[in-house]
Amino acid sequence: MSWISENYEKVSLGGAVVIALGLGFLGWQNLTSIEEEFSSSPKGRGNDNASVENGDRVAIATSSFEINRTWIQGDDKGRAVDLFTGIPLFVNKNDQSNPVDLPESSDVHPPIPNKWWLDNRIDPGFGDSPTRDADEDGFSNIEEFENNTDPSDKRSFPNLLLKLKYVGDESIRWVLRPGFSTADGAFTFEYSDTENRRNKTGAAYSIPKGGLLFAEDPLKARFKYIDFEKESRMNESIQSEVEVTIVKIEDQKPNKKGKIYEIPAQFKRGNAAQFSNFDRTAVLSLEALGAAGQEFKVEEMTEFKLPRGATNSKFKITEVTPELATVVETLEDGTSKTYQFSKGNIGPEGR
Repeated sequence: MSWISENYEKVSLGGAVVIALGLGFLGWQNLTSIEEEFSSSPKGRGNDNASVENGDRVAIATSSFEINRTWIQGDDKGRAVDLFTGIPLFVNKNDQSNPVDLPESSDVHPPIPNKWWLDNRIDPGFGDSPTRDADEDGFSNIEEFENNTDPSDKRSFPNLLLKLKYVGDESIRWVLRPGFSTADGAFTFEYSDTENRRNKTGAAYSIPKGGLLFAEDPLKARFKYIDFEKESRMNESIQSEVEVTIVKIEDQKPNKKGKIYEIPAQFKRGNAAQFSNFDRTAVLSLEALGAAGQEFKVEEMTEFKLPRGATNSKFKITEVTPELATVVETLEDGTSKTYQFSKGNIGPEGR
């Protein structure tokens, strides 16, 4: 039998004492830590300092909003300095070790001064820079320079007549022939043209002075008979002067209203070409503002707009021939200026 067996009660009692002492120590230790925890002040609470840590930075940040932070672009000898890419220099093909500095060099594209390229922020670094179109409005850099317009803004461009092209004409040739007259001065008339249109008044429907010719289409009320007079004219076939009856006709077409034609009565039909007239229409195109190649038509003595969607009509076709179109521009001061355009060419003659 072991000692523990013989002394079981003593061992049990001793173990109980050890356990009791251990529990007592643990209780004392926890009590001490609780007191220390309750005796300390949590951070930011219960102390005498009521401020927020780094709170002074709020006022500093707020005051920074009042600082003027406007960016002012730098300037170097009259040119704007780009803060991201610096001052533009260009390779000198004759001396690649010394780049071209525009303010310091002679004009690279005369007659355009170097300053113009810098002021308008247009790249002069190409051999054809003067003929390039930076804003794609149909006008080259040299044209914008010569007309003092903004080469970077397609809303700013020179006079659009510089880009007007006279493509050609569409013409109708017509002949109006006075026929027989009555005792009171009324006349018969017949009309024909290259569109194969015909009109005629018979003897029973002679037109009196002040009357409108032709009661039916296609030339209904196109002409008005004004008066007639007798004249002496040289007859080339007999080389002698003869008395000729000249009939005066007034055009009533809107774009020709008021125009007077003086036509001999009963001229020979074989001489019709000698006494023919024309209704002419100009075929035009505006080679700018994205409208290049888009043809439009304007009858002579008719106003038109450039561009076609403009609000004011400041241009008028006054005369059209197979070779030339004459355009009158009304200026802002009320005066006018006349231009002539050759067939197939862009812009007026002598511009």
